[in-house]
Amino acid sequence: MKQCIDILPLFVFFVAYKTCNIFIASSALIMSSAIVLCLKFFLYRKVDKLSIIMLMLVVVFGTLTITLHNPNFIKWKTTVIYSVFSIALFFSHFFMPHVLIKKIFHVEMKLPEVMWRRLNIAWAIFFLLCSLANVYAISYFSEERWVDFKFFWLGGLTLLFTFLSGLYLFLCRSRQND
Repeated sequence: MKQCIDILPLFVFFVAYKTCNIFIASSALIMSSAIVLCLKFFLYRKVDKLSIIMLMLVVVFGTLTITLHNPNFIKWKTTVIYSVFSIALFFSHFFMPHVLIKKIFHVEMKLPEVMWRRLNIAWAIFFLLCSLANVYAISYFSEERWVDFKFFWLGGLTLLFTFLSGLYLFLCRSRQND
């Protein structure tokens, strides 16, 4: 349910861009992200730090896009977010006793630490590759093609990777119970 709510702003951004322009889409992204944060609080009576950080980044980059009338800010938001996630996951993997991926997934599953570490490094690499792919798309794609890339490719790959991660956790747990 939480993942479905989290992708709503991306969908709103995509529809607003296709019907209007990137500046209206950036405004819609800011508003829908704030609404989603409020909805999470209303439904779950708490909001995780990651959601607050994401909203702050959306507000900063979206506001810069709108006020400076420069779409590059909203384009680079994606790269910044993916890069921060990648760095944080790599850092937790190599320098912390426990990896961050457990907190990100909000899973209280008892698995060997090595399984969590594998998933953590997989997500760190995934975010790094998405960040690099977004830099490429910003550099070589038109604005409209970049929006399609962000929605269909980055959004789709993130959903697929989330599903595969859930499957991985399920299989690890099943194997552990045998």
